[in-house]
Amino acid sequence: MIIETIVVGQLEANCYIIGCPKTRRAAVVDPGEEAERILNKLAQGGWQPVAIVLTHGHADHIGAVGEINKATGAPVLIHSQDGEMLTDPARNLSAWLGTQLSFKPADRLLADGDTIEVGTITLSVLHTPGHTPGGICLKAGQVLFTGDTLFAGSVGRSDFPGGSHDTLIKSIQSKLLTLPEDTGIYPGHGPASTIGAEKRHNPFL
Repeated sequence: MIIETIVVGQLEANCYIIGCPKTRRAAVVDPGEEAERILNKLAQGGWQPVAIVLTHGHADHIGAVGEINKATGAPVLIHSQDGEMLTDPARNLSAWLGTQLSFKPADRLLADGDTIEVGTITLSVLHTPGHTPGGICLKAGQVLFTGDTLFAGSVGRSDFPGGSHDTLIKSIQSKLLTLPEDTGIYPGHGPASTIGAEKRHNPFL
């Protein structure tokens, strides 16, 4: 598995390209802004996108969805409880940022336990609500893409509509901290970490 990280937009969200080196197929996770940079990175790597996966529906993680989808034809995937955030600027908070992001409905609505095939890579969907009702993490082997659920040294905000701090902490404790300590964490913002490091040093946990 090859992981490319592209930091995009004014809120510096991490967009990830998860690539299968055997097949050159890839998933684009959270294309928040700067579609041209993301498309250039895909072209440079010779990647064939087969899925655009959104860890949740906030504007800083979905802003380039329309352009990436149009350019590649890759289907858009989001958890069912965040599905309406793709089409509603009020729910995806883009209205708060002075824009009006609205896209077509997702091609596939995800649920806890679903899998996404990317060449020889299988991404497993972990439903981790709290930041948003439909927030998810994606597990691929010993690597976890945590969106805005869990960061290095912090956790996601829960003061936006649909958020709940208690639900967020419960999600992290029951779905993430039970994983092996050497599981790598690739969050929606900021640097990478591991489950073990967050167990020991994250002040919110």
